[in-house]
Amino acid sequence: QLQLVESGGGLVGSGDSLTVSCTISGGSFTSYAVAWFRQAPGKEREFVSAINYNGRNRVQADSVKGRFAVSRDNAKKTSTLQMNNLKPEDTAIYYCAAKLLEVGRDVGDYGAWGQGTQVTVSS
Repeated sequence: QLQLVESGGGLVGSGDSLTVSCTISGGSFTSYAVAWFRQAPGKEREFVSAINYNGRNRVQADSVKGRFAVSRDNAKKTSTLQMNNLKPEDTAIYYCAAKLLEVGRDVGDYGAWGQGTQVTVSS
């Protein structure tokens, strides 16, 4: 059974940078696309970014383009979301998710999820 564990959340100021990571175990990491979603209080979970199984396809939500970058390290079985120029509206719980091979943008595309990590950006 695939297990995903996020780490690296925290409290930062507006304009700061933060990196969150997702380590996956229990399966063949190189077979999975990894996505990042976020959920703010009172809002639905929304897509942030994703990287496919071989790292050649990366997609992002318009709201984070130019500020966030997703990557993967197959040797470490880890995906990283580098977040730059953070804004208060980026405050949310960030979740990683996995699906076979290619990326998807919908919550329903993913069958395996981490527990989430809180990112808070103060103004």
